Amino acid sequence: MTPVPYQPFRPHPWHGLEAGSGAPELVNAYIEITPFDLVKYEIDKRSGFLRVDRPQRTSSTPPTLYGFVPRTLCGPGVAALAGVSEGDGDPLDICVLSERPINRAEVILEVRVLGGLLMLDGGQADDKIVAVLKEDAIWSEARRLEDLPPRLVERLQHYFQTYKMRPGEAPSASVRQVYGAEHARGVVRAAMQDYAQAYPGSAG
Repeated sequence: MTPVPYQPFRPHPWHGLEAGSGAPELVNAYIEITPFDLVKYEIDKRSGFLRVDRPQRTSSTPPTLYGFVPRTLCGPGVAALAGVSEGDGDPLDICVLSERPINRAEVILEVRVLGGLLMLDGGQADDKIVAVLKEDAIWSEARRLEDLPPRLVERLQHYFQTYKMRPGEAPSASVRQVYGAEHARGVVRAAMQDYAQAYPGSAG
């Protein structure tokens, strides 16, 4: 038996993991939040550990698993596709559907890109890719966003339209468009290119 190569130290989830050998169609998703979390967790960019970003102010919880695609960046290329001047400077966000409940974060999933949401947050591009678990017993046959029940996509839209709302304040985030698989793959490509330009020594 040939030993499997391994990394002796834990890699940084953003910089040390791969975007996916099948990118931009099949990508890796590093999960930060599950649909059972009432606290928003976010990767600490320096250490690679999850940190508490904020408790959710309302009863709203994410409808799907939520995380990011490693070695991606919402930079100038992603912003250009969104028609704005800049991205939010974070890795590309991804929402993953799984028929079986996955109730823990900090896991890596291989997922299929189906589409996405063009979201602007404070005028910056903050796209949300929509994907399904590659080997899922129910969702794995989906190839396009149209293969999902429309109510699921509506829930995602509603969540991202409202999850940062504060009473008495105008919302800073808005979902401007729902797009299909072809455009989503273009966003993934642009985010990988933005990352490679920003971190030339890390991209592989």
